[in-house]
Amino acid sequence: MKTDTKNAIAKGAGRVLAAIVIIIVLIFFFRSFYSVNEQKNAVVTQFGRVVKVNTAGFYFKVPWQSVHKVDMTTHGTGIGYVIGGNGQNITDTDNGIMITSDFNLLNIDFYLEYRVSDPVAYLYNSEDPEAILANIALANIRTVVSNYTVDEAMTTGKSQIQADIKEGMLRELASRDIGLTVLNITIQDSAPPTGDIIAAFKSVETAKQGADTAMNNAYQYQNEKIPAAEAEADAIIQQASAKKEARIAEAEGQVARFNETYKEYQKYPLITKRRMFYEKMEEILPGLKVIITDGSTQTMLPLESFSGTGFSTGVYTPTVGE
Repeated sequence: MKTDTKNAIAKGAGRVLAAIVIIIVLIFFFRSFYSVNEQKNAVVTQFGRVVKVNTAGFYFKVPWQSVHKVDMTTHGTGIGYVIGGNGQNITDTDNGIMITSDFNLLNIDFYLEYRVSDPVAYLYNSEDPEAILANIALANIRTVVSNYTVDEAMTTGKSQIQADIKEGMLRELASRDIGLTVLNITIQDSAPPTGDIIAAFKSVETAKQGADTAMNNAYQYQNEKIPAAEAEADAIIQQASAKKEARIAEAEGQVARFNETYKEYQKYPLITKRRMFYEKMEEILPGLKVIITDGSTQTMLPLESFSGTGFSTGVYTPTVGE
């Protein structure tokens, strides 16, 4: 009886062990094989490091490896509009209103087609590659549209605008290496914006033109006043220099005359004194009115009233030293 019990227990333990083994084998089997369809690529990593990239097919891996599948098909998104609940396109004024080269506003919508070009870079080189792609697209759209007039952007320049935007995006995506590439970008629609936006834009432009006008007037005033002030300063400097030279020349002449007079004085002091006195009198007396009085007469008469010619009718000759 005891033997039968032991045998039953042994058989039960064997069955449990066999079941555990089978379960482990099944888990190993299911975790070791995986398939990849034609629309995706599989990036296999081991402890955070990329091991390989698989295209469509059925593959084997060890259980501690991880598989990340990336959609490689073409995707599309709108720029400048969003799709409403009724399926209608609604203008995104933050991203759809552009400024053209002739300073007009334009509501322009684009449709962007893209796909993953490098699944490893797409998974690990950025946190949100689609958001980066949208920002790159918007930046290039604004830059390119600003190089064209509003008429060109609405009519004949559409194809060239699309080509320029695509070229700029491809160049920037290659430098950023986020694993995405642009297949095509097309203009869906272009039209003038609403009246409120146009009015606001015109107000901004009016203020800008006013600021430019004020600045130009200030520059004009500066350009007029600075040359005039510089010319006036030059004239003052030249006048001062001329006066300086004249005063120096006059002083030098006076010094020379004094030196010559002094030489003569050393030779003939008395004669020189008289000559100097006569010269000074000849210089002073013609402009004087001479009145003769004895000191007690109440009425004094000028000499010229009697002679009619002033003091020049007679010569007053004092002695030397008076």
